[in-house]
Amino acid sequence: MLTIGELASYAGVTVRAVRHYHAKGLLPEPERDHSGYRRYDATAMVELIKIRTLAEAGVPLARVRELLQADEEEFAAAVADIDKRLRAEIWQRQRHRERIARLASGDNLVLPPVVVEYLDRLRALGVDERIVQVERDGWIPLAARSPERVPEWMARKREQLADPQLVDFYLTLGQALDRADDDPRLVELADKLAAYITRMADERGENYVDDTDIEPPLVKLMDTLAFDTAPPARRLIELLKERGWAGWTELKRVDPASAAAGT
Repeated sequence: MLTIGELASYAGVTVRAVRHYHAKGLLPEPERDHSGYRRYDATAMVELIKIRTLAEAGVPLARVRELLQADEEEFAAAVADIDKRLRAEIWQRQRHRERIARLASGDNLVLPPVVVEYLDRLRALGVDERIVQVERDGWIPLAARSPERVPEWMARKREQLADPQLVDFYLTLGQALDRADDDPRLVELADKLAAYITRMADERGENYVDDTDIEPPLVKLMDTLAFDTAPPARRLIELLKERGWAGWTELKRVDPASAAAGT
């Protein structure tokens, strides 16, 4: 006969674990002998080893009793069910590990790799980091809202970045970030951007310029993100409107005469 300490040692568990299994009703607790000690026989040791083995295999303690009492067919079915649950948990934990790993990767945390590649391309071209941040913050809600369209949008962005005129616009906009709203170079920048947008709309159609189809509240939110990061953008929008294009996140062609008149 074994003391609880000896039982725990032979079965490879702690005394605390034995008492826990007693409390859970998994291992019967023997009566005390005349010396006041609880003594365990070989059957208890075998049962304890079974419990430990099942627990170490990932079987929830709530199901250990069921397995200990199951016949061969029931045991196989229960194990298959537990294995399925464990595989699902492993898959979920792997996803969590991937997300944790991405915490150290900056933009990778909340954006698809294809968007991150686009942002890195902007940096490689020498675009001001504040402009990159505006782009990043805008893509976060877009990618969350319509992930299925991101590849299409990114293909268009890559094509546009191959145009030196657009790259020049990005570089010039970066230089404009530290200028006052009345800086005459903002007018030059608006001319460049309006010319580029108009050319693209005429050659490719207005859907090429913008077909994001975003709800107005989200458009307003994204515009605010841009204005907070790059204040000159607000003045640039006013200048663009005078040149036939309204909006920032969502561009629309307008009548320049009406825009100038404030209608």
